[in-house]
Amino acid sequence: MRTPLPVTPMGATGLVVPVQGLGCMRMTEPATLTGPSEAAAVINHALDLGATVIDTSDMYGRGRNEEMVGRAIRHRRAEAVLCTRFGVVFGPGDSWSVRGDAPFVRASCEASLKRLGTDVIDLYYLARPQVNVPLEETIGAMADLVAEGKVRHIGLSEVSGEELRRAHAVHPVSAVQSEWSLGARRIEAMVPVCAELGVGVVPFSPNGRGLLSARDDRSAQIARTFPGREALPDVLRGIAGARGVRPGQIALAWVHHRAGVWGIAVTPIPGTRRLDHLEENVAAAGIDLDDGELARLDAASMAGV
Repeated sequence: MRTPLPVTPMGATGLVVPVQGLGCMRMTEPATLTGPSEAAAVINHALDLGATVIDTSDMYGRGRNEEMVGRAIRHRRAEAVLCTRFGVVFGPGDSWSVRGDAPFVRASCEASLKRLGTDVIDLYYLARPQVNVPLEETIGAMADLVAEGKVRHIGLSEVSGEELRRAHAVHPVSAVQSEWSLGARRIEAMVPVCAELGVGVVPFSPNGRGLLSARDDRSAQIARTFPGREALPDVLRGIAGARGVRPGQIALAWVHHRAGVWGIAVTPIPGTRRLDHLEENVAAAGIDLDDGELARLDAASMAGV
């Protein structure tokens, strides 16, 4: 019998989540489009495994991702911690901009609720602040949605520590979503603010945008994406081989370990389109790395800093 995923309080607003979830972005990317039945199977198996944080965004597939997620969980809505984001507006071609004015916040939420087929979003993120709109206006509008019962908890993405403080002063923020992996550690500059305010972190791309979990040689891509960290794949393979697991599981276990390092709730949302990879990812939450392994990983991770 599989050990249930542990849960953790995310923020101070009553949100309790498992220590791992599922990112659904890639399921509607043109280059990796997953069929509706396959996507639904992965999402529902994540619920079966207890990885109930299901993450989407109104910009993924320009709304199609939310529709897909909504259909997949409709018969199990109460089991899911449904998360989505707003704030990005697409223009002609591949152009985009950001918005955060109060009317846009409300309109975005109403549109997401409709696409998701639900009457409430569990965790609603601002994708990124709009420069020419006070952050306080955006958060105030999100707080109104909480008061009306359309949103249960609010989160931020791609923010600085100072922006988190300003937002938290308007309404309690439950989580910050940002990239965090052995290859991408920039978030650690503002994690102390999360710890101070009791805000959790939801890392996306915890496997280094798939490069650290690849089965084939991606050394050239790693050199371009994470300069100076070319040794990471070899270190990961060495530790994984000794444990009889996949390198990506070790990379993910390292992200889980950061919760104890910083004293915060950390719930990564690795994305996958395959059931076997989903099971491997969930199993990684139970891997406890020893001091020697952590030292080797940190040395390779910090080499490019």
